[in-house]
Amino acid sequence: MHFLRDPLDCEQVGVTVLDCEAGWTGKPHDHADEGHEEVYILVEGTATVEVDGESVSLEAGDAIKLPPEAERTIHNGDTESTFVLVGAP
Repeated sequence: MHFLRDPLDCEQVGVTVLDCEAGWTGKPHDHADEGHEEVYILVEGTATVEVDGESVSLEAGDAIKLPPEAERTIHNGDTESTFVLVGAP
C-alpha cells in the first residue's frame, strides 16, 4: 500500500495505491466510525469486492462506491492488480 494523503498534503481526502499479488485477499472492514465514504478504482487486473456479503466483479477501469457502514473485502484475481482507493468524510 502506498499512502498518498501526507505526501499530497490532503486534509479532507485519503488516496492510496494498492498493489495486490495474485490471489490476495484483504481484511473485512468498514469505516462507519470515521464516516468515510470510499471509491475503489481498479486500474489493472481483475478482482472481486465483497460488499455486505454480495460479490461485485471488477475489471480494469471499473469503480465502486462504498458507503461508510458497508463491510468490504477485496479478493484479488489470478494475476497482479492495482487499485486506487479514495476516501473522505
